[in-house]
Amino acid sequence: MMIRAALLSAALLSPMPLAAQEASPAEPEDGPSLMERGLSLFFEGFRQEMEPALEGMGQALGEMKPAMDELMGMIDSMTYYQMPEMLENGDIIIRRKPDAPPVAPPAPEAPGIDL
Repeated sequence: MMIRAALLSAALLSPMPLAAQEASPAEPEDGPSLMERGLSLFFEGFRQEMEPALEGMGQALGEMKPAMDELMGMIDSMTYYQMPEMLENGDIIIRRKPDAPPVAPPAPEAPGIDL
C-alpha cells in the first residue's frame, strides 16, 4: 500500500505540461494583434461619429472668418489693451491701456446706392 501511494505521488508530482500552457508558435502571427485591431475599430467608429460635428464646426468657422477679420482690423495691437473684465450684468469689456497711442479714426464708408 505504501508503494502504491509513493508511485501515485511520484506520478502526480512529475513535470507535465498543464492544459493552459500551450507551446508558443515558432513564428509570430503576421498582421495586427487583437488589441491593435480593437483599437483600430474603436477609433474608426469614433471618427465616423464625430465627422458630422467636425464638418459643422468647420463651416461655422468659415462663416465667422469675415467678422473676425473685421474685428482684428479694428484692434491695432493686443498689447495696448487690459485684461477683459466681466461686469455684474454679465457684459464683458476690454479697456484700452492709458499709455497706449491714440486710435486712428476708422475710414469713412463709401456712400451706399439707393435703388
